[in-house]
This record gives sequence, C-alpha cells and structure tokens, in this order.
Amino acid sequence: MKEFDPIAYKQMVKEHQENDNPTAWFDSIYTDAQGDYKAVFWADLEPSPYLLKWLKENPNLSKQKKAIVVGCGVGDDAEALSNQGYEVIGFDISKEAINLCKNRYPNSKVNYQVADLFDYDKQWLENFDVVYECNTIQVLPGKYRIQARKAISNLVKPRGHALVSCRSRKKGEQEDDIPLPLDFDEINKFVSDDNLEEISFLAYNDTQVPSIPHFFAVYKRNEK
Repeated sequence: MKEFDPIAYKQMVKEHQENDNPTAWFDSIYTDAQGDYKAVFWADLEPSPYLLKWLKENPNLSKQKKAIVVGCGVGDDAEALSNQGYEVIGFDISKEAINLCKNRYPNSKVNYQVADLFDYDKQWLENFDVVYECNTIQVLPGKYRIQARKAISNLVKPRGHALVSCRSRKKGEQEDDIPLPLDFDEINKFVSDDNLEEISFLAYNDTQVPSIPHFFAVYKRNEK
C-alpha cells in the first residue's frame, strides 16, 4: 500500500487534465491500494447516510426496479441499493476498483463492471429507476463536467430518480481547487438543461474537521 500524498495527487490530476486525458489517473488510486479496499483514500467504507435516508423514506416495493451507481468505487452505495431490493449495476472506469468490489463482496448480487461514463452501453439509456452519482463530476474539468452530467441524466428512466451527491462551493470561489466542488448554478443544470425535476435539495456541512460543504439533490424525470 502506497501512502497517500495529497500534493502529488493534485499534481497528477492537474497534469492529466492539462493533457486532455482527465480519467486516465483513476485506476492508479485503486492500484496503489494493492488489493486492500480500506486503503483507498477517498472511500468512506460505508454507504452515504443521505442515500440510506432516501431509501428508508422511499422503500422499493417492486423487485423489478433497476439502479445504477456511477463510479461505484469500493461498492458501499451499490450494496445499499441491492440490500433494498434493487437490481443494481455498479460501474467504474477503473478495472482495479471493480476487482476490489468483487473481492470485497464475493457473494454480492450487484453486477459490478468496468464501464466508461462517456461511452456506456446504449441499452442503459433511460433504463434505471435510480441513478446514484457521488463525487464523479467534481473530479473532472471543463467540458467533461457537462458531458458527465448529461450522461448521468440520460440514465434516468421516466418517473425514475437521480440522486446526486457532491462537494459544494459558492459561485466564483475555490476555482482552482482539485477536486473542484459544484456551485448551485452548475448542479442546477440537471433541471435547467437536462429537464429533470428537483424533488429535494440539501446543502450541508459534513463531519470532517474542518467541515466541507456539500449538496445532496434528488431529481426526477417526468413522463414524456
């Protein structure tokens, strides 16, 4: 296991972004863990409490519903959805992330697979009742953030929901940060540009010291 170096990490991400290859570094984060899912520096090792709260308030009464987790990491959120009866795909562009998931959950019902948010199976289009996105957009630059948001929205079926969790910032602030948090105007493009309906929106500070501001938003695609 390699010790995490935040300065080297940010420099690596910046160099890949400047070379217009903004996703090529992801696999290195999981490879550096050397088979130990606990060593992935950004993994919380538990499902999002806001996802769990939403699942409790919106119980899945049908065993036919499908969910997909974007950039599933080491699998906590995908497993939470599966435990609520969803047929779940958890995908990540990192092959090593998927290996960690499969080794961590050898008896899982989740379909873990390597896939690219920018080039996923066309059968996925508007095919999921729940789409869960956590912290993917914020690690991307410029046009790739727009492409990622649109690709996420396009996974949501009519009457389905997109749950979006991310770091947040005030407009015009932290513009050189890596990762770059979303401001309200950017996350609201799920509504203004992608025509999803905002069902709920939470701005909160997490429990880190010092705390980091976040958004947790729930959107719905209405019938066409």
